[in-house]
Amino acid sequence: HSSQFESVLGQTYANWELCLADASDMPDVADAVQAICRDYLARDQRIKYQRLEQNAGIAANTNHCLEMATGDHFALLDHDDVLHPSALFEVMRAICEQDADMVYTDEITFTNDPNKGYNAHFKPNFSPDTLRSYNYITHLTVFNRQLQEKVGQLRSGFDGSQDYDLILRLSEKACNIIHIPKILYYWRAHPQSVAAGIEAKTYA
Repeated sequence: HSSQFESVLGQTYANWELCLADASDMPDVADAVQAICRDYLARDQRIKYQRLEQNAGIAANTNHCLEMATGDHFALLDHDDVLHPSALFEVMRAICEQDADMVYTDEITFTNDPNKGYNAHFKPNFSPDTLRSYNYITHLTVFNRQLQEKVGQLRSGFDGSQDYDLILRLSEKACNIIHIPKILYYWRAHPQSVAAGIEAKTYA
């Protein structure tokens, strides 16, 4: 999605790296996706791209991105979602000023136009009991490399709920979890996304 690329390129905080693991497995779609990715790759050296030989599932594909990344912190961004222009700035401010090793923000759902969002999700500060009931943290979630190394990568057995599994494990080991009470993540709703309804991934 070009809107995702543009939302990262438009960040007010510039010291980022966008890692893309392309697991497109339909020939026509794969060619189109690869062309778009390589176009952006040529425009900005902060973008990394890897064409995967096979689609190994959400967790395994995301792990390829973790292995490509060279930074001290990881932010999870789905391929069709959008960041607010100040998302990374606000996250880095929490990391630098509050010594956060895990950060999450508020979010909003949209269908086609991020400016026409609905179902704004204003989250509480970190609440272990709430998190054990459901994944209220979801997006945007950022965590540092040391924390990730303690808990390991995403696990394929939890595909569909892989973010929830990872967030539970991260939160158990994190020293300072900071909630940023601002809508900084725009979650796109479509028939294959649980943003539109949990029935999209009943297998999870």
